[in-house]
Amino acid sequence: MFIAYAVIAVLLAIALGASGYAKLTRNERIVTGLTGLGVPLGLFPFLAACEIAGAVGLLIGLWYAPLGIAAAVGLVLYFVGALGTHLVKRDFKGMPNALIMFVPSVAALVLGLASL
Repeated sequence: MFIAYAVIAVLLAIALGASGYAKLTRNERIVTGLTGLGVPLGLFPFLAACEIAGAVGLLIGLWYAPLGIAAAVGLVLYFVGALGTHLVKRDFKGMPNALIMFVPSVAALVLGLASL
C-alpha cells in the first residue's frame, strides 16, 4: 500500500504544484474560469497556498504518515468545495478539472490510512 500511496502522492503533488503556480501567476485560463465562478482575484494566493501546502504535506507524508494523511484530508475538503462551487454555479464543463484532482486526493487519503 505504501508504494501506491507514494506514487499517488508524488503525481498529485506535481499536479498541485502546477495548479498553485498557475494561480499565483494568474494564468489567463485559470483566471477566466475561476472569476467566472465568482472567485475574487484576491483569493487566488490563498487557494494556491492551500494547494502547495497540500502538495508539500503529501510529500512529507512519505516519511511522516500523519502529516500525509492530514494533507490528504485537507485536499479532499478543498476539492469538495471546488466541486460544490461548480455545482452551485451550474458549471458542469468545469467540473472535470476539479474531479480529476478530487479522485487522487481521496485515493491518497485511503492509501495513506491503509499504510499505517
